Amino acid sequence: MATGAVMHTFDVQVADVDRGVYESLSLRMAQHPSETGAFMLTRLLAYCLEYEEGIVFTEGVSATDEPAVLVRDATGAITTWIEVGAPDAERLHRGSKLADRTVVYSHRDAAKLLPIWAGKKIHRADDIVLRTFDAGFVDAAADAVERRNAVTLSVTEAQLYLDVNGASLSSALHEHRLS
Repeated sequence: MATGAVMHTFDVQVADVDRGVYESLSLRMAQHPSETGAFMLTRLLAYCLEYEEGIVFTEGVSATDEPAVLVRDATGAITTWIEVGAPDAERLHRGSKLADRTVVYSHRDAAKLLPIWAGKKIHRADDIVLRTFDAGFVDAAADAVERRNAVTLSVTEAQLYLDVNGASLSSALHEHRLS
């Protein structure tokens, strides 16, 4: 944990009807001094929305050779590379070569992100999914985050319902292809 990082705990109830995932999670996340609340919350959402056995947070913004979140199988091989924010094309290229599946979660506008990757060399770019949320959703949820947090996350028919410490929000889960 970096000096000056703030620790947050999240007790999360996940009910992802679309994927058939129902879990109770107790998570501790360090927020790096250079990390915005929206970025940290997007990391949390990515973890919960991709939850499966073998999922872990990496060093976050401090990791130079790993994504924010990844999934490893029982042998230690990377199966899913999960980036957050607006990773550069080189990171996506590398992740797509290392993992069976690559996905990006962002709190930013997809119309501004997709041109960044257009025409760049990205391995299996057609298979990489960018997932975004309605404008203002992540910022509003991040405003409700405290040091200790009670979170309920439900997904049904690509609609996300989120309660963070009593603040109830919803957003469509928008899915885009890189190419």
